[in-house]
Amino acid sequence: MTDPAPTLLWLRRDLRLTDHPALVAAVERGGPVIPVHIRDGAVDALGAAPKWRLSKGLKSLSDALDEAGSRLILRAGPAREVLEELVAETGAEAVYWTRLYDPEAQERDARVKEALRDQGIEAKSFGGHLMFEPWTVETGQGSYYKVYSPFWRAVKDRAVEAPLPKPETLPAPATWPGSDRLEDWQLEAPMRRGAAVLEAHAPIGEQAAQGRLGHFMAQGVESYKSDRDRVDRDGTSLLSAHLSLGEISPHQCWHAGLRAQEAGKAGAETFLKELVWREFAYHLMYHTPHILTDNWRPEWDSFPWREDRRLKEVQAWEQGRTGEPFVDAALRQMYVTGTMHNRARMVVASYLTKHLMVHWRVGMKWFEDCLVDWDPASNAMGWQWVAGCGPDAAPYFRVFNPETQLHKFDPDGAYVRAWIAERSTQPPATACAYFNAIPEAWAMSPDAPYPDRLIALDSGRKRALDAYGARDKAS
Repeated sequence: MTDPAPTLLWLRRDLRLTDHPALVAAVERGGPVIPVHIRDGAVDALGAAPKWRLSKGLKSLSDALDEAGSRLILRAGPAREVLEELVAETGAEAVYWTRLYDPEAQERDARVKEALRDQGIEAKSFGGHLMFEPWTVETGQGSYYKVYSPFWRAVKDRAVEAPLPKPETLPAPATWPGSDRLEDWQLEAPMRRGAAVLEAHAPIGEQAAQGRLGHFMAQGVESYKSDRDRVDRDGTSLLSAHLSLGEISPHQCWHAGLRAQEAGKAGAETFLKELVWREFAYHLMYHTPHILTDNWRPEWDSFPWREDRRLKEVQAWEQGRTGEPFVDAALRQMYVTGTMHNRARMVVASYLTKHLMVHWRVGMKWFEDCLVDWDPASNAMGWQWVAGCGPDAAPYFRVFNPETQLHKFDPDGAYVRAWIAERSTQPPATACAYFNAIPEAWAMSPDAPYPDRLIALDSGRKRALDAYGARDKAS
């Protein structure tokens, strides 16, 4: 009897070895397992910060595989062509991967699966990126959920698979196929001089993700419900970038949250709800993929948003010089760290889409370029929810006031001081780092005067409400 042929493990947003159903299945199939990551069009289309973060995540995974006696094979090109080449080179008879849910990935994966199966190759996708497959959560009428609260009630008591252990061994082939060098891909290049600044703020890899989850469950989850909106505190889990690249699974986070809930920790249920909010974003992206590109609610198509990135207001917003301390601090935090506090994201998005009357697609694209935790579903749903054109059960037009929000969630001004240098005679290193990260062409200096407001908050709010009223009349 001959030994089983190799299995190609096609890795995308599942850069871990623990709780990895596709990896476990590949090992259980028998024969060598050949992990591969493909730089295809989807990778090349990533924004600067997500591409930088992917490069770091791949390096961490490659090191972990080396320690386990395996290795990560890197190839560039269209996914189907690369996989077919690797099948021919290695004699592999199976290709396994973790499912993704955006329309581009679904179309690509379907083509790959069909082509491989036509050649007699076993092609199989597995769960792992989500806890609840989108097609398994239905309303009583057999449709998808359009509002979060009933979605939460539908899934909160469902059984979630227990995390799978890391395989004890990763069988290696007698001869490894050739691989590109990660450094030759230059995935970090679009970050330019900002890369060195960003690196100081970005924990990388599966080990860091596990450590962060453990730290949060030991010290953060108890006060999570009360602290998660305070931008001046370390009150969130900081797991979003790890979840985005699959350095940790939602199953691991969910079961840790359940254990905290059973232990009576006050913020555990709120943490579980946030994990389900992520699931809800994917649920909507799967069932209504136009959420990525167009107004989720078509009645918003007549709203008079502006969509020219060359507008001086847009450039001021992107550069964190709107004259609104909360907005500017948040945008600068994102440029330095690649992340932004969730409460700040809501305020920043509301200011752009309501006070400045700029289309949510402009802001979504900027986040796509600047966030290391960029995630297609969460980014799109978050922007549309704040803009008002997305899934929201609120019966009113919500306009966040950056000034009152700042008083409420940064009452002592610590967050603003941490990120805006121009308002201080001795600004901290975090605020000064912004000027080392931004393009020199922006010609900004910590010694320059802090800018005046782009627009008075009351008049900006009135303009948005008037436009909303006119939209309703037109509808």
